[in-house]
Order: sequence, then C-alpha cells, then structure tokens
Amino acid sequence: MKNSLLMKRLIAVAFSISLLAGIGLASSSTAQAQWQQDPWQRERIRRQREYEREQRRRQQDAYDRYDNDRYGYGYGNSYQLRQTALNAGYNEGVKEGRKDRSRGERFEYRDEEDYRNANTDYSSRLGNRDLYRQYFRQGFANGYSDGYRGY
Repeated sequence: MKNSLLMKRLIAVAFSISLLAGIGLASSSTAQAQWQQDPWQRERIRRQREYEREQRRRQQDAYDRYDNDRYGYGYGNSYQLRQTALNAGYNEGVKEGRKDRSRGERFEYRDEEDYRNANTDYSSRLGNRDLYRQYFRQGFANGYSDGYRGY
C-alpha cells in the first residue's frame, strides 16, 4: 500500500513538472513570435506612434491658441485687440494734443481723462480689458505727441 501511494505521488509530481514545463515553453514561443516582426512592420508602428504624438501636440497647440485668444494674449483676437486699442488711443491722443496746443497748455498727456480711462472703442469681444488699456495708452501717448507738435 505504501508503495502504491508513493508511486501515485511520484507520478503526480512528474506530471505537474511536465505540465509546467510545457506551459513555459508554449508561452516563450508566443512571446518570441510577437517580437519577431519584419523591420518594415516595426517602422510602420514607429511612424504611427510618431504621427499620433504629432496629432496630440497639434491639438494641444490649437487648444492653447483658442484659450489665449479668449483672453487676448495669443494669436488672432490679440492682434485685433492691439490694433483697435492703438488706433483708438492714437486718434484720441491727436485730438487732445491739438486741443492742448491750441489752448497754450503744457505738454502733459497723463492728466487727460481719455488716457486715464483708456476704454474708448473697447468691446468684450476683443479680450482682456487690461491689455487693451495698456495698448490704448501707448497709442494715446504717441498720438498726443504728434497732435501737440502739429503733425
């Protein structure tokens, strides 16, 4: 009885070892088959991944430009904001400069109400109000100087 029990256990151990060895061999050949691709397949996969990375980068750039446009810091609307502010500031500055020169007042554009408010022609569609004011004041200073000097 002891011999038959020992024999069954030995057969079970041998069967288990052979089963594990067979599973190991089968899985290693599957793993090797996955990595044994032709060079053109590897190149195609590499190019596909590169293309996908480029697409994600372009989408992020587009989102950043849209986000910047909304607040007036990026492309697009910021150009319109800048041009509108500079033009409006320059025109108001020229008027105020000519007025001060004709009245014989001193050259001082910072005491003008339009310069302090800096909101002529501003619209929320343009973007950031503070950025608009900054450009408006630059244009106003240039226009005031030209208007005061008679240009």
